[in-house]
Amino acid sequence: MDKTDILSLTLDELRTKIDEIGEQKFRASQIYDWLHNKRVRDFSEMSNISAQLREKLNKYFWINSIKIKKRLVSDLDNTVKYLYGLYDGEKIETVLMEYKHGNSICISTQVGCKMQCKFCASTKAGYVRDLLPSEMLLQIYESERDSGRKINHVVLMGIGEPLDNFDNVVQFLKLLDEKPDMSLRHISVSTCGLADRIYDLAELKLGITLSVSLHAPTDEIRSEIMPVNKRYNISQLMTACKYYFEKTGRRISYEFALIDGVNDDKATADSLIRLLKGQNCHVNLIPINAIKDGVFSRSKSVEEFKEMLSDGGINATVRRTLGADINAACGQLRRDDQ
Repeated sequence: MDKTDILSLTLDELRTKIDEIGEQKFRASQIYDWLHNKRVRDFSEMSNISAQLREKLNKYFWINSIKIKKRLVSDLDNTVKYLYGLYDGEKIETVLMEYKHGNSICISTQVGCKMQCKFCASTKAGYVRDLLPSEMLLQIYESERDSGRKINHVVLMGIGEPLDNFDNVVQFLKLLDEKPDMSLRHISVSTCGLADRIYDLAELKLGITLSVSLHAPTDEIRSEIMPVNKRYNISQLMTACKYYFEKTGRRISYEFALIDGVNDDKATADSLIRLLKGQNCHVNLIPINAIKDGVFSRSKSVEEFKEMLSDGGINATVRRTLGADINAACGQLRRDDQ
């Protein structure tokens, strides 16, 4: 019999499981408190539960864990980059960032990535497997434990494509929604453009922010740098995004990494303005990070591009660069550790 990953269960699911093993449902609240508030790593630490029940829990369940393999701290802005080791020996990255409004964490959702975006380091070491809901949650728990900082915002924009791990990501969001100090309105889920899953996400009306990695306003450019565009072209993606806004009322954030000589000229800006005109959206311009063996360079026209968008009526900002001295962009630390 396979044991159940107990950290991936919501409180209601835990109550059902506890009832199924012949225990009173109120025990689930005690166990849940030990796991998610006291954050114990072993059933033996649950001191207000009988030894008999702890033995039964150990028979039917397991408590997942992750361990810090590397930890880099920026001297510039206190950004912390973690390389976490998983139960099966695989590794993922997590980045903890400090802002005026609080602490934000960028978590991974897969070990590696299938999407093959040409400017991204995450895909270089290859896709291995999806992360469990507990492994996403533990990136928050262990980063808070190590740093002593309370995390207010969560961004699913680390290694992996969140909507390619749809069911586990949705379960993780349900776990976050149970926390009284965490609002789903402070959660951002990124996608490179899996249009079918955007429709699925819209139906759930979770209240999260959807961040779409657009990076080009035409199929010609986007297909060259993002192979996913050959599966879901820009027209299909825009239709899905408009549906998401209609169903949820949540403004979409379009991520746009500026690449020198590829997508940073006036013609591209004009095309982007035409594409997004009339949408309730925001464009987040990203100065691209150089990666090992990469073929693209950072644009020298970031501010000029922003001004062109603003003049065209598009709400645009430039993402603040954090952790520049520790290569805080996702994928590089894991790849270097291979």
